[in-house]
Amino acid sequence: MMQPPTWTTEHGGPDSGPPILHDFSSNANPLGAPDSVVQALQMADRQRYPDPDYRALRESLAHSLGTHAARVLPTAGSSEAIRRLTLAAFLCGVRQVWVPQPGYGDYQAAAQALGLQVQGYATGEALLSALTSQAGPSLVWLCEPCNPTGQSLPPSFWSALASLRHQRAGLTLALDRAYEPLRLVGQDPVPAALAEQCWQLCSPNKALGLTGVRAGYAIAPADDPHISMTDFQILAPSWVVSAEGVAMLLAWHQPDTQAWLARSRLTLALWMASQQTALAHAGWHCEPSVVPFMLARPAHAVGFLRAHGIKLRDATSFGLPGWVRLSAQAPHAQQALFQTLTQMETAR
Repeated sequence: MMQPPTWTTEHGGPDSGPPILHDFSSNANPLGAPDSVVQALQMADRQRYPDPDYRALRESLAHSLGTHAARVLPTAGSSEAIRRLTLAAFLCGVRQVWVPQPGYGDYQAAAQALGLQVQGYATGEALLSALTSQAGPSLVWLCEPCNPTGQSLPPSFWSALASLRHQRAGLTLALDRAYEPLRLVGQDPVPAALAEQCWQLCSPNKALGLTGVRAGYAIAPADDPHISMTDFQILAPSWVVSAEGVAMLLAWHQPDTQAWLARSRLTLALWMASQQTALAHAGWHCEPSVVPFMLARPAHAVGFLRAHGIKLRDATSFGLPGWVRLSAQAPHAQQALFQTLTQMETAR
């Protein structure tokens, strides 16, 4: 099993450079939030603390999810939940963490900060083989669909993982669900019975185009060999979710929000298809993706784009030098990207 590189916690979105006119580097929904959610944020009561136990929020989410409120645990988004769950695992005796490679850097960064042993896996088959042959308690990170690849692990993998969890003691499964609401192709491959055995991290702000609102929730598993709901809860700061975050989460499962999201996926699918076609015509190699972002290898270096107000996500920190991750954007942004690429190519 290969050892992953030391990843940095780089991110897409704003940076310290010149203004970004067209941002392909962030995975946030470029359509923005629906009016109903924007109004809910505007009406949030900023003059008072939220309920520190978030009872009403947890009950509302639990009702929508069909689970018990005790299992729904508010977080300040998935990045905070990743740090908290890793710390809880460490305090409960876990010393080994498995992370997808390439994958979101915060999984590894959280483990390295605690001195935990980090193992990377490039495929589902490699992970299953390693977990079968190694003993001891482990925290296993899974991202479905995966960031940065935009790809989905097959149903056969998830079935095999479910069987392995029954056979091998000491596995804590953590399932990052950040991009499931933005799935454009296929269906969620994770069996419901296996999802019930995972720590599921949900962050609706990406699907709503509200990444600046740091709020999400974890769904605790029905049973975990090491980490209890209390272990996770006691590590949270007081008022981990702001008033605006509570408002966003309360609006997330509302019918009008979900109807808007379904419509936005149709638009994003069209934008994604046109963008992939244009990039291929420009000589780029584009990897397949089930969500509105993808990995691509440019035909030439594209560092000059940032100076022209266009930002892509350099994939070097994912262990993929020479590749970029870019999200589907509106036609006018695509036009700006390809015009700039054409101008630079002409000037060569």
